[in-house]
Amino acid sequence: MSKIIKAILFDMDGVIVNSEPMHRKAYHMMFEQIGVKPSPSHYASFTGQSTLEICRKLVTHFCLDKKAEDLVAIKRHYFNTLFDNDKSLELIPGVMDLIKDFHSNGLILILASSASMENIERIFTRFNLNIYFKAKISGANLKASKPDPEIFIKAAEAAGVKSSNCVVIEDSENGITAAKAAGIYTIAYNSPDAAAQDSSNADRVIQDFSEINF
Repeated sequence: MSKIIKAILFDMDGVIVNSEPMHRKAYHMMFEQIGVKPSPSHYASFTGQSTLEICRKLVTHFCLDKKAEDLVAIKRHYFNTLFDNDKSLELIPGVMDLIKDFHSNGLILILASSASMENIERIFTRFNLNIYFKAKISGANLKASKPDPEIFIKAAEAAGVKSSNCVVIEDSENGITAAKAAGIYTIAYNSPDAAAQDSSNADRVIQDFSEINF
């Protein structure tokens, strides 16, 4: 990259924290309760989208006589229970060093996650991340979910810089598509939990956070 980078826009689940297995378990507990069985490919297509958007699609796909908001409440109940009882939840290896490196060198850090603000706050409090980030944006509070670019456009605005001066770090196909649609250089973190995701549209793909630094 030859342009000046002023801000880094981070996804959260699967990029900062290894919460994807917990989300998967919570979703499948919810699926069992409401009596649906999405195929593996159907489930993989949800990655990076907000819980509400996913539940809307479930209601439509399975012709459910339920409100999407009710499904959201069920899933979040299971996730919160798992979160409170699973002490093994950890940050992605190397990401804290990267966050500290970027922050100490004056880059603006913004969180742009499809997670609810409630979950974002729980993660940030648990791992003491608030001191490094200027702002946190939840896709659950926006009109459109990833792959729509709205969340990254808002994130660049929150950073107070042009999209061309930002870098996005994502792990999902929907997130990568959203970032590219916002005109932002995108790094795909190819995590083990994102094996089903197509990262070919990213500008760069990494396997480990030690591959990048300020």
